[in-house]
Amino acid sequence: MFNRRDFLRSMMGAAAFAPPALRDGGLGRILSASAAVDGRSPQEVAEDESFWFAVQQAFTVDRSMINLNNGGVCPSPKVVQDAVRRYLEYSNQAPAYHMWRHLEPMIEGVRIRLARTFGCDPEEMAITRNASEALEISQFGIDLEPGDEILTTDQDYGRMLTTWDQRARRENLVINKFPFVTPPKSMQDLVDMFEERITPRTKVIHFCHVVNLTGQIFPVKEISQMARARGIETIVDGAHAFAHFPFKRDDLDCDYYGTSLHKWLLAPIGTGFLYVKRDKIEKLWPLMAAPDAMKGNIRKFEEIGTHPAALHNAIAEALTFHHGIGAERKIARLRYLRDRWMRRLEGQPGVVLHTSFDPAMAGGLANVGIEGIDPGDLAAHLWDTQKIFVVGIGHPACTGIRVTPNVYTTLDEVDRFAEAMEDVIAHGIPG
Repeated sequence: MFNRRDFLRSMMGAAAFAPPALRDGGLGRILSASAAVDGRSPQEVAEDESFWFAVQQAFTVDRSMINLNNGGVCPSPKVVQDAVRRYLEYSNQAPAYHMWRHLEPMIEGVRIRLARTFGCDPEEMAITRNASEALEISQFGIDLEPGDEILTTDQDYGRMLTTWDQRARRENLVINKFPFVTPPKSMQDLVDMFEERITPRTKVIHFCHVVNLTGQIFPVKEISQMARARGIETIVDGAHAFAHFPFKRDDLDCDYYGTSLHKWLLAPIGTGFLYVKRDKIEKLWPLMAAPDAMKGNIRKFEEIGTHPAALHNAIAEALTFHHGIGAERKIARLRYLRDRWMRRLEGQPGVVLHTSFDPAMAGGLANVGIEGIDPGDLAAHLWDTQKIFVVGIGHPACTGIRVTPNVYTTLDEVDRFAEAMEDVIAHGIPG
């Protein structure tokens, strides 16, 4: 297993060949910070601003604004940006030769590393451009008959619900979307609400690992095993889970899992992966046509035509950065930042928290509303007055703004957000 010492050794070797500016201004800080926190708990490190200052310096983010919308897409650290740039420049020297002969085969090394991090066989992992592509491969690729039912929630991602709606219109399928309260009373409630809605026609259960609206974590393994016992397949939307908090494939036990890597892994924009359980690959149709000889090959889901190898190859740098921070440290920091502003706003007049403090139920993504204030107006006000970027959520079950800091977010930025919210709580939005 890749550990902190492996990371340090690899980074030391890289530092020897790095340009002076990168060696002094980037890798040196990370190496020193990692050594300084060796042996300390993730919770202790979460509050060590010296460590996180070193991490923050690895990014080239715009500090004239406060970006608390990392749930949409996250910036990559400079080492990832540099890798993309290096691969693109090499590609353009002789694209048909350099890209297809040299760079494209490197996807296999990336596949191995991603699969190792996720905990699956590399032959079960296809590298895609995002979670939507990965999930639509599963949604359109499963054989279904007219009248078959797909069970999902009305808080699943809009594009995935639209995908099922389109397939339902074309093939006379039944889509059962049900609401639920946020946050729920317990994880078992989430299992029960699926189980009690299963009918003899239910063929697929589609649900989020982490709901993009509120950050609610679902008990994937319990739902998946309950479904499998009834002959039902499970598709899990992991767009907001992978590299957000630590878990492995065996912690899920689902049939299909799709995620974006340009969110919490901090990989290049336009990267993701699809996991397909080994015995499901042959029967799952690819989104774009592949030859029959590939029907049992996970790579049939990567038959998308010409595309830049630079993006998927640079995933390797993002993995190294992620392992270097440490998955446990990362989620401890994200929850520390979340709790800092949520605890401050909790109990204030009109404040409604749609995200649980329970670490089993949520990570760094959270949703907060103020009674009587439209979330779109609140998001616009925060931007216009403080240059704080959040996203308004208009869903009736969780009306509020989604707040998603990341590892480069400073305490001052979180505090400025809380102060701006307190001003709105006290004075409203001018008119």
